[in-house]
Amino acid sequence: MQARFVPVAALLCTTLAAQAQDAPATRGRPIVLHAARLFDVASGRIVAPGEVLVEGERITAAGAAVAHPAGAETIDLGDTTLMPGLIDAHVHLFLHPGTAEDLQTVEESVPQRTIQAMLAAKADLMAGYTAERDMGTEGAGSADTALMRAIDAGLIPGPRLRISGNAIDILGGHEDANDFNPAQHVLSNADYANSAEQIVATIREQHKQGSTFVKMYETGPDTMVYGELTGKPTVAGDPGFWRFHTPYQYTEAQLQAGVEEAARLGTNVGVHAQGEPGTLYAAQAGVASIDHATQLSDETMRLMKAKHIPAVPTFLVFEYFADHAPSPEAARREHAMLEYKIHEFHRQVAAGIPFAVGSDVGPFPHGTQAREFELLVKYGLTPLAVLRADYLNGAQILRWQGQIGQLKAGYYADVIAVPGNPLQDISAVERVAFVMKDGVVVRR
Repeated sequence: MQARFVPVAALLCTTLAAQAQDAPATRGRPIVLHAARLFDVASGRIVAPGEVLVEGERITAAGAAVAHPAGAETIDLGDTTLMPGLIDAHVHLFLHPGTAEDLQTVEESVPQRTIQAMLAAKADLMAGYTAERDMGTEGAGSADTALMRAIDAGLIPGPRLRISGNAIDILGGHEDANDFNPAQHVLSNADYANSAEQIVATIREQHKQGSTFVKMYETGPDTMVYGELTGKPTVAGDPGFWRFHTPYQYTEAQLQAGVEEAARLGTNVGVHAQGEPGTLYAAQAGVASIDHATQLSDETMRLMKAKHIPAVPTFLVFEYFADHAPSPEAARREHAMLEYKIHEFHRQVAAGIPFAVGSDVGPFPHGTQAREFELLVKYGLTPLAVLRADYLNGAQILRWQGQIGQLKAGYYADVIAVPGNPLQDISAVERVAFVMKDGVVVRR
């Protein structure tokens, strides 16, 4: 019996060794990064030229010119723009394309999925993502704790992570194995919690296992109640607004219990919440973010503005599902959902709610998710607004404000370089040419 596990263990050791060879070298002398431009997040301006002085794992100066200490290494990045490392506020490192999400839990072992998560983390880092929030291992339990600690110890390359473990769901909820024969007792992709008391107990157990924030599923499944969009303008409150339907899973009081327990532990709660009334309950409870946020009522948006709760739209995964549907009928449903989401996003932009940038990468290939920036601009935000949403609100959600998201003295030396000017062409972030994390060059 024991021999059957040897190939997986051997593969894990081989992968660790190979990635260790790719891991960055030890920090040495100070580094000066020089480029044609630098993006100043606080002012929203492009500074030309741009320089960043890095000493150890921190930035000590940034601007048009910085001191060049004796013995410092200068890296000239030419006609590029220096920017903070990108932040993805919604990823799934333990998911990958090619196998249905539910079947990954059934067909693939946790060691196998952990190896794939290691490769995903490396791909995201090489694409310029130096910080991410992993929104649930989807049935791999606390394997993300091992991944995070290996990255933090420098054993494997990857972004700095906030992790949620298995996430939290109700019996028969959005992530339960509802499409399988119940007699087979297929495990849920999340941990069950059906009351406020169970929510608190589950959060404590996940925290013991190493989670650094709480992910809760608040809505699902999603349906378009009245079929396809008619193209007629709709506003919150009229019948057209309610074509999209997604039942809530937790009451405001239950979510509040989770928020309070997370706060006691020094962290926060992010929710999967597609629409009303679940999105309203989430805003009332004071969650850290409302992810997907396809349907938001006027009252929900008012609360989000007042409490500064960002929406994380995740357009890219909606686009991917619409373009890769298994049948024409499924494609019709997915495209209708995407069109409705775009329509509602216009209302959200007009209302002035805060946003953060998250892609829901995992169902589509890791390292390709920067297209999310392009879609947010396509559907109504300016490039500057999208970048500030990523850097400022992303840092807030991940609880690293004052540490990441700007090129400023005292911040972590997480720096990327992209061709061109991202304020003129946001797709520049999809062509990252240089990556530094923690003061160490990981891609040049």
